[in-house]
Amino acid sequence: MSTEPGTAAETAAAPLKGRTVLVAGAGSPSGTAVCEALEGAGAKVVAVGRDAARLENTLFRLYDADLRTCDLSDTGEVAALAADMQEIYGGIDGLIHLVGGWHAGTGIGSQSEADWDFLETNILRTLRNVSRSFYDQLEASPDGRLAIVSSTAVESPTAAGAGYAAAKAAAEAWVRAIAAGFRSAQSGRKENPEPQRSAAVVFVVKALVDSAQRAAAPDRRFPGYTDVADLAAAVVRLFQQDAAEVNGQRIHLSPEK
Repeated sequence: MSTEPGTAAETAAAPLKGRTVLVAGAGSPSGTAVCEALEGAGAKVVAVGRDAARLENTLFRLYDADLRTCDLSDTGEVAALAADMQEIYGGIDGLIHLVGGWHAGTGIGSQSEADWDFLETNILRTLRNVSRSFYDQLEASPDGRLAIVSSTAVESPTAAGAGYAAAKAAAEAWVRAIAAGFRSAQSGRKENPEPQRSAAVVFVVKALVDSAQRAAAPDRRFPGYTDVADLAAAVVRLFQQDAAEVNGQRIHLSPEK
């Protein structure tokens, strides 16, 4: 949970000092980039994934991260994690949900139940679990932030990617509902409203690209893709933006030229 800010010089050097931010899906390339950027900005990072070895292998450059294994599709495990965060840190200030996945068919008729189960579990169920368990902590924080990464597929779905687009659309609706909850509890409260301090947002990309993908395909241009470093910078920037201005927003991240 946030503490009082330090001197102007300390704040400039570490703008997220005093904040505790949980990154779900931290072992992915995007998770690694986000964790490193958050720690570089002074935040206490709680890096959550399902595979302890993967977390250690991908996040070895982090100085002081709290690495946690948790099945985010399991309500009981997530509730226990939230209770632990409350006890150890007094709650978290940020939740960055980077859990997802891609399954597609060849058309509407080929959208299988197995594919939908995979997408619903990874994209939506994990989000619902962590946001419900951590909602009160984020709402109580002086600068609570929740963010997910969604897709331009929501705006222009294809028949082959119907399940993926539907799951992402549902996740976006869930985040907008969280934003509405934050608003009604703070600036939109009928009695004794207060300045908005918590915000939930959706980052929108066509797709993400990282250095390993570039190295594996040096001749590929990745048109329209967003680098994971740009996502990481947007996450850090989110904590420095006014909650009232960003709450409930879909934020398109600039793609590669």
